[in-house]
Amino acid sequence: MNTVLENIITRRSIKKFKSDMVPEESIRRICEAGTYAATGMGKQSPIILAVTNRELRDRLSRMNAAVMGREDFDPFYGAPVVLVVLADRNIGTYLYDGSLVMGNLMLAAHAEGIGSCWIHRAKEEFDSEEGREILKALGIEGDYEGIGHCVLGYPDCEEPVAKGRKSDYVHYVK
Repeated sequence: MNTVLENIITRRSIKKFKSDMVPEESIRRICEAGTYAATGMGKQSPIILAVTNRELRDRLSRMNAAVMGREDFDPFYGAPVVLVVLADRNIGTYLYDGSLVMGNLMLAAHAEGIGSCWIHRAKEEFDSEEGREILKALGIEGDYEGIGHCVLGYPDCEEPVAKGRKSDYVHYVK
């Protein structure tokens, strides 16, 4: 099997991370892979915030936990890196574009030997006044919607085993 297909089939979401920081070069390669995701008419509506700053990472975690109603919980599972994908609401395919970026990020992380997980609630975070203030402080202007957080780190657990695929997943029409 070729390595691309193998990575697609073997990638799993990790939900317990070591505190060790991911090397900057790996983060750059993973982010670059995200920038090559297909986008509607090539308009490249998404942006990626590569957060390695512990203070901002923890702030985003608290905001995310508040949306969940579980303020005593780290929804990022201890991952030291958070890649936030946002996309420009003014481009009709923004939600799909951002979702494809998330997929590329997770596959690239797996190829780099880095664990990842898609964490939801970015929409609620960045639709809040606090979320908009964070973007403004970072110099990011525009009408961006949070698509997801791709948390990255070294797994501190056994790699999860894939569930069996449902029998009617694919319908072949000849």
